[in-house]
Amino acid sequence: MPKEFSRTRRVGEQIQRELAQLIQLEVNDPRLGMVTVSGVDVSKDLAVAKIFISSLNDDDNVKQTISILTNAAGFLRRELGKRMTTRTVPELRFVYDETTLRGNKLASLIDQAIASDKNRSED
Repeated sequence: MPKEFSRTRRVGEQIQRELAQLIQLEVNDPRLGMVTVSGVDVSKDLAVAKIFISSLNDDDNVKQTISILTNAAGFLRRELGKRMTTRTVPELRFVYDETTLRGNKLASLIDQAIASDKNRSED
């Protein structure tokens, strides 16, 4: 039976907290915009961390945002090493999180369906 709070989960949560602060305060790139760290998946051997990023920018700027963060990964990893007490810091891989975009699309579809049902009931 696995533990309720595994080590990889705790490390992922700490990386998420620290990266959110580092990206907001330390990465000085005006092209970055508003970026949110929505989740972190850490491999079992703590070698790789997949960082899920959501952004308020347009979809066109997603590739640019990911490339900016990928270029800053060495700096971010070094700063994480200073803030964390683990022996090694995982390699950071940034991935765009599309769940908020899909959620907004589904919400608009639901709103459209409700509006069309109201129009049908009025006729």
